[in-house]
Amino acid sequence: MIKVTNQAYQYAGSKSISFPDLEIAKGTHGLLLGDSGSGKTTLLHLIGGLLRSQKGKIEVNGFDLTMLQENELDRFRGKHFGFVFQKNHLIAALSVERNLLAAPFFADQYQDAERVGVVLQQLGLEGKRNAKVHSLSQGQAQRVAIARALINRPEVILADEPTSALDDTNCDKVIKLLMESCMEQGATLLVATHDQRLRKNMPHHYQLRDL
Repeated sequence: MIKVTNQAYQYAGSKSISFPDLEIAKGTHGLLLGDSGSGKTTLLHLIGGLLRSQKGKIEVNGFDLTMLQENELDRFRGKHFGFVFQKNHLIAALSVERNLLAAPFFADQYQDAERVGVVLQQLGLEGKRNAKVHSLSQGQAQRVAIARALINRPEVILADEPTSALDDTNCDKVIKLLMESCMEQGATLLVATHDQRLRKNMPHHYQLRDL
């Protein structure tokens, strides 16, 4: 499903970061581990096409992302990926439903209100459909961000430090929600984190060292 080969990335004014080769099977739930500054977020963004690869290959579902033009990459990303960021980037002025419908809108996909209801029910948020984002608790907003990542039925969910600001109870809840939702959809889940609490929850670990 995901194959990373001979990857390195260099930000302007910084030294190049080299990454180990990875091969992640379809449906795998894995952790991308490493200390702060080890390149976890960079690699996650390369895999998701948010950063353009500077060398090597990144294959997702048989497609080499490094060979796609910008408009092709945008369409591919919208169709195949769901993202959960460390900051949820929800639009505070909009309702929960409108935030979720924005995902298929920007991916040029059908805005399915029925699908919104299904995902919100799965995450225990059916009563918050018409609530404004600013009225939600931190845990509810995090679940809305997960719902947004799932709404387009992506084949790959990429999550960047989704539990770093959470206590132990909410950490367990969030990672279990992610895993259960991905299992329901048969999606591959890759979580970039330095949160060692997650080791017990997910069987596959990919360690970044000495970057």
